[in-house]
Amino acid sequence: MNLFDELRPATVAWLRVLIGALVVLAVSVRSQRRWTWPDLRAAAIFGLATAFMNLCFYLAIDRVALGKSVVIEFIGPIAVAAVFTRTRRNSVALLLAVVGVMVLSGVEIDKEPLGLVYILAASALWAGYILFGRRVADLDRGMSGLGVGLLIGGVALTPFGITGSGAVFTSGRLLVLCAVVAVLSSAIGYSIDQSVLRRIPVRRFAVLLALLPVTAMVVGFVALAQRPSVLDLVGAALVVVAVIVQERDELPPTEELPA
Repeated sequence: MNLFDELRPATVAWLRVLIGALVVLAVSVRSQRRWTWPDLRAAAIFGLATAFMNLCFYLAIDRVALGKSVVIEFIGPIAVAAVFTRTRRNSVALLLAVVGVMVLSGVEIDKEPLGLVYILAASALWAGYILFGRRVADLDRGMSGLGVGLLIGGVALTPFGITGSGAVFTSGRLLVLCAVVAVLSSAIGYSIDQSVLRRIPVRRFAVLLALLPVTAMVVGFVALAQRPSVLDLVGAALVVVAVIVQERDELPPTEELPA
């Protein structure tokens, strides 16, 4: 079932972030300690970028085809990878990832101008999610930085998502579905991202995100019997090669990130 059939996209985005925040905070409650202003500011910026990235993406895919949205939104991670790419080998890996994602998703601009605005905004916010996510990962607070950031972002989304949300709180089914989306997409997904960001450079993380469309293709084949075309397989192969080609550089002790 598509939640968008029963709820506004903004409401789904709001509940995804807010419920995800509560789950992460419940799990990380023992790692909470006194917050300094710089740490709280970093978590807040990250949380706001993440929350509004979700909002813009959901508003976009309500107007623009999902495949087109994916390739346009991927501009953000590609830009981050390009900024941090320093060697010829990594440049080749980036180029392969770009071509692979374009082949997988298709590069057509929809005639819906507002949808295009939303997906471009989501793309920029995805870049912010990566950069500020790394800063939050460096706070050495376990998952508590993620939880606090998501909570701040969820509160900020309240004016956008609360309208029309009454159906969720009067229907156990809708509430459970929203909770499942929040746990799988936000609580678990973003926690994994935080763990990975502590261990690898920002550039490699950004290129690894190119595997998302490949994963979607595999899931579609296994779970939905959606047989990939020859072009889909070529695109997936290019992305996998891009990940393999990257230099296995170590995580730098001080990687230049936004202040």
